[in-house]
Amino acid sequence: MKFRLALVVSAASGFVALSYEILWYRLSSFVTLGAPLAFGALLGAYLIGIAFGSFASRLYCEERVDHDPSSTVTALGRFLLVANVVAYLVAPSMAWIVTTWPWWLGLFVVVVATSLLGAVLPLTSHLAIAPDDRAGARLSYLYLANIIGSSLGSFLTGFVAMDYLGTRAIAVGLALLGFLLAAAVVLTTRGRRRALTMGTIAVAALAVVMTSEKAFDRLYERLNYRKDFTADTRFVETVESRSGVINVSADGKVWGGGAYDGAFNVEITDEKNWIERAYAVSAMHPRPKTMLMIGLASGSWAKVLAAAPGLVEFTIVEINPGYLGLIARHAEVAGVLTDPKVHIVIDDGRRWLEAHPGTSFDAVVMNMTWHWRAHATNLLSREFFELVRRHLSPGGLFFFNTTSSFDACKTALVAFPHTLRVANFIAGSDAPLAIAPDAWKALLESYRIDGRPVLDPTTELGQRTEARLLKYVEPGGLDHTLEVESSLRQTCAAGEVITDDNMLPEWRTLVH
Repeated sequence: MKFRLALVVSAASGFVALSYEILWYRLSSFVTLGAPLAFGALLGAYLIGIAFGSFASRLYCEERVDHDPSSTVTALGRFLLVANVVAYLVAPSMAWIVTTWPWWLGLFVVVVATSLLGAVLPLTSHLAIAPDDRAGARLSYLYLANIIGSSLGSFLTGFVAMDYLGTRAIAVGLALLGFLLAAAVVLTTRGRRRALTMGTIAVAALAVVMTSEKAFDRLYERLNYRKDFTADTRFVETVESRSGVINVSADGKVWGGGAYDGAFNVEITDEKNWIERAYAVSAMHPRPKTMLMIGLASGSWAKVLAAAPGLVEFTIVEINPGYLGLIARHAEVAGVLTDPKVHIVIDDGRRWLEAHPGTSFDAVVMNMTWHWRAHATNLLSREFFELVRRHLSPGGLFFFNTTSSFDACKTALVAFPHTLRVANFIAGSDAPLAIAPDAWKALLESYRIDGRPVLDPTTELGQRTEARLLKYVEPGGLDHTLEVESSLRQTCAAGEVITDDNMLPEWRTLVH
C-alpha cells in the first residue's frame, strides 16, 4: 500500500471515528437525560472497542497479510465498508434498543462499531510500513495523521457541522465519507475483486441515502419516551445545534437534552408548569428595578418576569441559542425577544457573572435543570451562591430551583442569612423574606402581561385560582408550598453542602 494513501486513510479514519464519537455521545447523554455517567460510559465502550479491534487486527495480520498482501489491501477496503455501515447504524440501533431494553445495552453496539474502526490504523500501518530502518518514522507519521484527523473530526463535527446539520445528516455524511475512503483504497488494487467490491460500496452508499429517513424516523422520540414510545408518538418541533437538542411535544412541553425543561404557558390559571412561582418573585421583592435570569428555555418565565411591576432592566443569560428561534415561533412568549427592557446574552451563566464583577441586581432568578444532571454543581455549589450574592443589591433576592434536592437547600442555608422555600424553589437574601397574604392577593389582581390582567377575580375560574394560590402563601398550606427558615433547617438537615470540589449532585447520581 502506498504510504501517501496510507496517510490519507489514517487521517480520514480518525476524522470519521471521532466524529461518530461526538454524535454517539449526544445520543448517550440524551437518553440518560444528561446523567453524569453518560460520557464515561460512552467513552469506556468506545475505548474497549478500539482496544479489541487493535488486538484482533494483529491476529489478522499474522494469518493473512504476510501471505497475500495484495489481496489484503482489497480486504482493507471491504473492512472499511463494513466498519462504516455498522458505525452508521449505531444511532438508529440505540433508538430501537431503548424502546424495549435498558439504554446501556446500546453501548454494546458502540463496542462492535469501534472494534471495526479501531482496527483500521494498525491494519493500514502493517500494509504501508516496510520493515526497515525507517519503520519507526513512518509509524509516527501515520499516527500524527490519525491524531490530526481525529482532532479535526472533533472540531468540525462538534463545533461546526452540528450547528447546521441534524443527527441524520451528519451520520449519512460520515457514512458516505467512509465509503469514499474504502473506494480509494480498493481502486489501488487490480482484479475481479476490485470490481465486485466497488459495486458493493456503490450499493451500500445508495442504500444509506435512500433508507436514512426511515432509519432515523422519530429518533429522539424513541430515545426520550423509550418504553412509552408508541406509533403515534411524535415531537412537533426539534432544534439541533452544537449546544444541544431541544424538542417540543404536542402538549407544549419543552425537553432540553432529553430532560423536561418547562412548557409554553404564562397563564397563572394553568397549573401545567407551576408558573405561579415566577409571579412569587414580585411578592418577595416588591418592584425590583433590575433583574437577572439564568436560563431562558421556553421563555414563559421570562415573559412573566419581564412584566414585573417597576422592572426597568431585565438581563437573561442563556447558554443554548436554539431557544431563541423556538421562542420566536410561539406567539405566547415571542414578545420577550422584542421587549425593550429585555437584554438576552448567549453565554454560560456562571462565566457571565464572573466577567461582570461590578454588576448588581435586585433579583437573580434561576429556574435551572435537574440537580442530578452533569455539571449541575456549577450552578448549585456554595462558591456559585456566594458569587451570586456578590451581585445582589442590598436586600436583593436570589430565587432558584432546587428540583427538590436537600443538598441544594442545605447549601443555600449556609450561603444566605435568610431563606424561604416556595414549592421546590429556595429564596435567599441578606434581608428577611416573607410573602404577606394581602400583598400576594393584591399582586395577583394587579399583574398585567401585555396590558392584560393575568387573573380576573370576577369569574369563577379567577376566583378558584385565587383561592388556590392564596393557600400557597400560608405556612403549612397547600402541599406545604411555603416553608419558613426555621422549619427549612429541619427539613434539609439530612442534606450536605455542595462545593465545586465535592461535586455532590454528580457523585450522588453515580452512587445511586
